[in-house]
Amino acid sequence: MPSNSITTSIFFPLPSDLMQNCQKMESFHRFRLWVFVFLCLMFQSGNGFYLPGSYPHKYGIGDELSVKVNSLTSIETEMPFSYYSLPFCKPEGGVKDSAENLGELLMGDRIENSPYKFKMYTNESEIFLCQVEKLSDDQFKILKKRIDEMYQVNLILDNLPAIRFTKKEEYFLRWTGYPVGIKIQDVYYLFNHLRFNVLVHKYEETNVARVMGTGDAAEMIPTIGKDGSDKPGYMVVGFEVIPCSIMHNADSVKGLKMYNKYPSPIRCDPSSVAMPIKEGQPLTFTYEVTFEESDIKWPSRWDAYLKMEGAKVHWFSILNSLMVITFLAGIVLVIFLRTVRRDLTRYEELDKEAQAQMNEELSGWKLVVGDVFRAPSNPALLCIMVGDGVQILGMAVVTILFAALGFMSPASRGTLITGMLFFYMILGVAAGYVAVRLWRTIGCGDQKGWISVAWKAACFFPGIAFLILTTLNFLLWGSHSTGAIPFSLFVILILLWFCISVPLTLIGGLFGARAPHIEYPVRTNQIPREIPQQRYPSWLLVLGAGTLPFGTLFIELFFIMSSIWMGRVYYVFGFLLVVMILLVVVCAEVSLVLTYMHLCVEDWRWWWKSFFASGSVAIYIFLYSVNYLVFDLKNLSGPVSATLYLGYSLFMVLAIMLATGTVGFLSSFWFVYYLFSSVKLD
Repeated sequence: MPSNSITTSIFFPLPSDLMQNCQKMESFHRFRLWVFVFLCLMFQSGNGFYLPGSYPHKYGIGDELSVKVNSLTSIETEMPFSYYSLPFCKPEGGVKDSAENLGELLMGDRIENSPYKFKMYTNESEIFLCQVEKLSDDQFKILKKRIDEMYQVNLILDNLPAIRFTKKEEYFLRWTGYPVGIKIQDVYYLFNHLRFNVLVHKYEETNVARVMGTGDAAEMIPTIGKDGSDKPGYMVVGFEVIPCSIMHNADSVKGLKMYNKYPSPIRCDPSSVAMPIKEGQPLTFTYEVTFEESDIKWPSRWDAYLKMEGAKVHWFSILNSLMVITFLAGIVLVIFLRTVRRDLTRYEELDKEAQAQMNEELSGWKLVVGDVFRAPSNPALLCIMVGDGVQILGMAVVTILFAALGFMSPASRGTLITGMLFFYMILGVAAGYVAVRLWRTIGCGDQKGWISVAWKAACFFPGIAFLILTTLNFLLWGSHSTGAIPFSLFVILILLWFCISVPLTLIGGLFGARAPHIEYPVRTNQIPREIPQQRYPSWLLVLGAGTLPFGTLFIELFFIMSSIWMGRVYYVFGFLLVVMILLVVVCAEVSLVLTYMHLCVEDWRWWWKSFFASGSVAIYIFLYSVNYLVFDLKNLSGPVSATLYLGYSLFMVLAIMLATGTVGFLSSFWFVYYLFSSVKLD
């Protein structure tokens, strides 16, 4: 029927009223769609969902499940290490690396196979894994060091990290992974027995026919295959681990092979420890596994990891920011509508003779009309920083938008970092275009030197980032951490930089060179106007302006910092998208107000000040990072860890300064252009 109605409307024109009603209905449906998308962004922030293309893995009863291991991590050092750097059991076929994407390698993830194996829906207990021969002096020291530094073992089953529950007073706390061991009264105990609890959900689509639409017809395709796929299957929806310290009899396991039955019963009591580690003593490892059918469905299996307390805090932060923005926007409207409009109206009502007569009586921004578009100092550097800021801001907006829509779920490790790199390289076109066109605008259409500007825009921020990351990487290499970027990956990053990002930036610069430059609405005098002496340093006001953007950001910044440095999962990208929009609005408003204030005191040097008026928020973010290091990461051990933290914070702050500074500069440039294009002068 739909196809017939469409055909009818094509050959027999509909009445105009009916066509208008159809257009209104279509507009209404589009509006409802956008509202639905916005609500999805907001309310899915705390709950993960899976997009088409991500399918559950069905296991039959008795099918083999393999556990993988990730790097050992600690919030006290922030340096990951390989799981097999400690004397743990190794799989029979040898250690093999899993396929990892670019983002996983940059985050320090090293996913490898492990000797832990289960059979679907088959409970097993007292499974002997292996016995490590007598601990050497080096192994004993490294074990003690890792226990002191509170390192966690991270296991993965069917892409789900192992989760551990502990009870504190009347509350249950969730942790990912389990500690290597524990220190009690100067004695080190090792967790050498693991009790796994695997939550499974029955596969619900067995014996259900699929309907495949092909044009106007439909074909019924049964899902039951010849291989007996009608047998009941299960999906893994939870993976819990309880570590225990058990004193094993070393002599009783002699002659046992991996996965044999341990000769005596094992009672796993997480509230007590019994396996102290000593030099020259062997270590015996065992485990047990139970399967439990759960009501949790496969699309909701990540909720236990993504569930984030403090949603009310996020809403309070957004509402608080909205109040600040509304108040600030009111001030901006009052200033512009009542002051600027009034001045422009008076100025336009006068004839030329009266304007010439009033010039001596005029004050404020009207007196700098011949200097307001005078080229700033270091114009090439300003163009480069604005171009890089557009690239970073575009990358952040697109990445957060895709993450809020669910395309970058934590279930796909490393996709967030990989997506950021991809979007950053693609947006090199925008960086080159903006930098070169701004360069030609400042040079009044002169194309000379545009290739140099585009080349420097392609190398400025990546070059600084490369210098910081290389320095930090040497520290990680010296510590033998898996967080160190491998040399082969360094080569790949350099190739991506020079083979993709740089050419795209040059192409964008070519488009900017061919595009018409922005013509100034007023002429610039040959002799610069003297700037009156100010009562207070103008840079002091510029630096203080960063407090308003920081006020809209700092609450969300706490959650982001906790996610990066405390090992918590951050997935409220809907809130983050809203906070970013609010941040952009505040940066634009603050820069507009400060630019207007500088012009009112006859200070025509607004170019750099408009950039740093909003970009100065980076200073406060760096100070907040130092405060977070001192008070929240006070257990961070060693100068290497502190240097890594400050280095990564400096890298983040530089990117934020370029992005927010670009927002402030472009909004101020638009305001100044609009303001002086309304002034009619010869």
